[in-house]
Amino acid sequence: MAKKKNHELTVFITSHETTCSECGAELDRKVWITLDEKKGALCLACADLDHLWFLPSGDAALTRRTKKYSTLSAVVLKFSRARKRYERQGLLVEGEALERAEQECLADSDIRQRRNERAAVRRSELDREYVEKFVAKIREQYPGLPKGREIKIAEHACRKYSGRIGRTAEAKIFSQQAVKLAVIAHIRHTETEYDTLLSHGYDRYEARAMVEKDVLETLVKWQE
Repeated sequence: MAKKKNHELTVFITSHETTCSECGAELDRKVWITLDEKKGALCLACADLDHLWFLPSGDAALTRRTKKYSTLSAVVLKFSRARKRYERQGLLVEGEALERAEQECLADSDIRQRRNERAAVRRSELDREYVEKFVAKIREQYPGLPKGREIKIAEHACRKYSGRIGRTAEAKIFSQQAVKLAVIAHIRHTETEYDTLLSHGYDRYEARAMVEKDVLETLVKWQE
């Protein structure tokens, strides 16, 4: 697998309203997007980056270690009108990589505080009753799913304001297809080399084609 040259994923915090060119969602100011050369603005859900966590700039050691451990990461930029340039705000990184780096960098009390703060934010974005129903549907359709995964999939899919498949009108009636799409997205990120391919400069369509066989095999296995 060849790594493409000079590739660094970049996410922008918008300074004006825009529209996702793929899902058609209207995006307010300060929404995070990527820019596709052919399609234009993409929301993070459509760019397949919405599973990443934000690590603000300011702690060089934590940032360095987290980036080392994170297979996929993206630089977050925001335009400064005063300085008339884009300025770095931090990184989007994998949650497990951030937690591993925190273990190396912080005292136990600081680790607990940071994790509690992140957990509080994520809890505030979740409709618990809705998540529980989504969990039940996932388990019903995919009884072979490793224990505990259904909770991660449902929480990721159901976070409010995110534009993820779990918040679409179709998902609100818990259709079989909506649940399937949420599970497929989880498989791509956790059971294949999809994130590695993105980090190496392959676009989403190339990367999805390359891991499609593995995704389908895992999906069938989890249905048993």
